[in-house]
Amino acid sequence: MVGDNVINPGIFTLFEALKMAEALELDLVEISPSTDPPVCKIIDYQKYLYQQKKKAREMKANASKIVIKEIRFGPNTDEHDFQFKLKHAQSFLQEGAKVKAFVFFKGRSILFSEQGEKLLLRFALELEEWGKADQMPKLEGKRMIMMLSPAKKK
Repeated sequence: MVGDNVINPGIFTLFEALKMAEALELDLVEISPSTDPPVCKIIDYQKYLYQQKKKAREMKANASKIVIKEIRFGPNTDEHDFQFKLKHAQSFLQEGAKVKAFVFFKGRSILFSEQGEKLLLRFALELEEWGKADQMPKLEGKRMIMMLSPAKKK
């Protein structure tokens, strides 16, 4: 038996331990059942559960959330549009968000899939300073997709 409320920690029978817990108006909780003898603690169980939930909430709040920003191109995107989208992607990567760049092919424009691949590779090359490509461009249906992750901060 251990705990803040126990005056002299030691080995007690179950009956004695329950009596001590009842006298303190607290709960007897088994901490590690696999040891011999099992370790028990006299605590307020509801308070213990509340603290566990609070810790879990804090851990969840501190966990980093991954944000994915999408940037869409056409197979015949002009230079000005490319530069405009490049600046947006650069700012997204600096903020720590992932960037999903894709070329959307409409109708027969799927014939220009190699043009779309060149566009995405150039996009990745221009953003090499701010992020790295997670995967090479791949065609999924009518879209050619490439993911970029922010570069590690030094």
